[in-house]
Amino acid sequence: MIAFTLILGVIVVLFLPLLIPVLDLTHYQYGVLAGLTVYAVPQVLAAAFPVSALSGEVATLVKLVRVLMLGPVVLFFALRAREARGRAPSLTTLVPWFIVGFLALAALRAAGVVPPSWVAPTRLLSTYLTIVAMAALGLSAELRAVAKAGSRVIVAVSLSLLVLIALGVASIRVLAIR
Repeated sequence: MIAFTLILGVIVVLFLPLLIPVLDLTHYQYGVLAGLTVYAVPQVLAAAFPVSALSGEVATLVKLVRVLMLGPVVLFFALRAREARGRAPSLTTLVPWFIVGFLALAALRAAGVVPPSWVAPTRLLSTYLTIVAMAALGLSAELRAVAKAGSRVIVAVSLSLLVLIALGVASIRVLAIR
């Protein structure tokens, strides 16, 4: 399943930009669509920044808001599951360490503790680490694993992507996002 999602992500990165003229999307609208539909943050970047800086920035913002929304949802279900079992949840089991680290670094940056001279090198390092992580994921995908998943899984994942794209386009049209 994960292998097929990775392969489908690469297909989306390559073919989603082709919808721009077909759907008559502005670069802003395309950024919204990419942010709403592409599965992984690095794939969002790969699908949107080659189109334009505006598409990339909008797609990144939309995707990060989607990711941010996962926190409250996961926390809600974690608390519900623990309540059902009669155990009080501890904060360390509910909040992953990398989220605490991210929030701490964001607070330090916002407070001006991180010197501006560190921003460019760390941004470059972040870009390289993202490329390495995406390459590692891609290299770990086995076509045999996709075949083992079966046609039902492949169809379900593919249809979910098509539904996401349709809902994204409908949202852009209904909300008159320009």
